[in-house]
Amino acid sequence: MSIRVALVPVTAYQQNCSVLKCESTGMTAIVDPGGDIEQILAAVKQVGGEVEKIILTHGHMDHCAASDVLRKQLGVPIEGPHEGDRFWIEKLPEWCKMAKFPHADAFEPDRWLNEGDTVSVGEQTLKVFHCPGHTPGHVVFLHEGRRLAWVGDVIFQGSIGRTDFPHGDHDALIASIRETLFPLGDDITFIPGHGPTSTFGQERQSNPFVADARYG
Repeated sequence: MSIRVALVPVTAYQQNCSVLKCESTGMTAIVDPGGDIEQILAAVKQVGGEVEKIILTHGHMDHCAASDVLRKQLGVPIEGPHEGDRFWIEKLPEWCKMAKFPHADAFEPDRWLNEGDTVSVGEQTLKVFHCPGHTPGHVVFLHEGRRLAWVGDVIFQGSIGRTDFPHGDHDALIASIRETLFPLGDDITFIPGHGPTSTFGQERQSNPFVADARYG
């Protein structure tokens, strides 16, 4: 048995929140809950099973603003991102106010994640890769069996994450994509933080920012 994934676009940013279910145990995880809690919980109900944890790729409000409310409501831990994003999460109330985004309190994840860690969901295992650039503490999750990755705002179909936010680093982002993600395999499908899914192979061929042709 493997995993089932339901995508839930949330907030005005249409961010891809995921509900990931281990089909053999019924345990589920919510990935990057940025808001619209009722929609997320409706997706959880539709998928079925029991929520075991919340996992976060990075600390931007549209990916994590509903995390603490859901943690308290469901009584589950938050895992991720890397501690490099602590400052983003600590300043959530300020970022939300500046962006006219619904208020979110600052919070502390139950577990910060590092390169080489794993996250379990039921009997399923996700590998953790630290991929800084868009934010300094951004992580990516990979389910090797399904050849499926959750990449947050590192890479999109035909584009890459912004690096003009505080502590963004364009060179680090390119390195994260080309040196950490692309070597994982052309066949890996990825779920980005926004927009449609793609594969690393497709982006190596056609993404104008990181394609092989650009880097010789």
